[in-house]
Amino acid sequence: MENEMEIQGTRKDFASLPIDPGEKQEKLKGRLRELGSAVVAFSGGADSAYLAWMAHQALGERALAVTALSPSFSAHDREQAETFARRENLRHEFVETHEFENPLYVMNQADRCYHCKTELFGVLAKVRAERGFGAVTYGMNADDRKDFRPGHRAASEFGVVAPLLDAGLTKAEIRELSRRAGLATWDRPASACLSSRVPYGMPVTVENLSRVEQAENALREFGFRQVRVRSHGELARIEIAPDELPRALQADMAETLAARIRETGFTYVTLDLEGYRQGSLNAALKKR
Repeated sequence: MENEMEIQGTRKDFASLPIDPGEKQEKLKGRLRELGSAVVAFSGGADSAYLAWMAHQALGERALAVTALSPSFSAHDREQAETFARRENLRHEFVETHEFENPLYVMNQADRCYHCKTELFGVLAKVRAERGFGAVTYGMNADDRKDFRPGHRAASEFGVVAPLLDAGLTKAEIRELSRRAGLATWDRPASACLSSRVPYGMPVTVENLSRVEQAENALREFGFRQVRVRSHGELARIEIAPDELPRALQADMAETLAARIRETGFTYVTLDLEGYRQGSLNAALKKR
């Protein structure tokens, strides 16, 4: 499931923020201090990175950023998370999750994200209990309430705290506050687990996700920043940010991209004319 909003129009959005978000940041800091200590679910995206950084500011060594590793978490995202944590001097650890051992996750129904987050929060709950932390937190923000996100049900069941939501922070405000703080993630393109590339009802496999990861890495090699490779069996449907789409549509580039993506194992390659949009696979749910 998509867990980050796209960056398109972000700079313009900053100018239209209704109020300065600095007051909300102070509210966030106070909320974190109330927790006393916290484990932060840290994927390396804009939201979780800002939360991890703020937890470090508010709690110091009493904040632990934890990144979950599994076949659905790309090497690219792992590198991004590790680099950010090192740069910001966060207390940071990796753990392994095993959602692929759950048949309900592999089936890839509309509630896949629920089963993923159940595994994640179960692992983080053990870290919290074994290490004596006050709470487990994650990066849900005020905008996330508008989207279909079954993973939030798992958070509620495990008592996971959403400090960004508690402070009323929106995606645009989080990016603006990250920019002011000099965080490299302030304009990081949207990021989501690799399983979000597979249509509901089509089982997610390690082999398929590896192929998707290789294909997206290939697109980045050509300088495309916001990309998705949606895996429809033997067909790869490429989504590229609207502002980058004209370059991808150039005949020579399109031919080159198609050849490169086929090298990763796909038989057919298509370029989505609507470009990248958050949660595009959710469109199929509306037809059910």
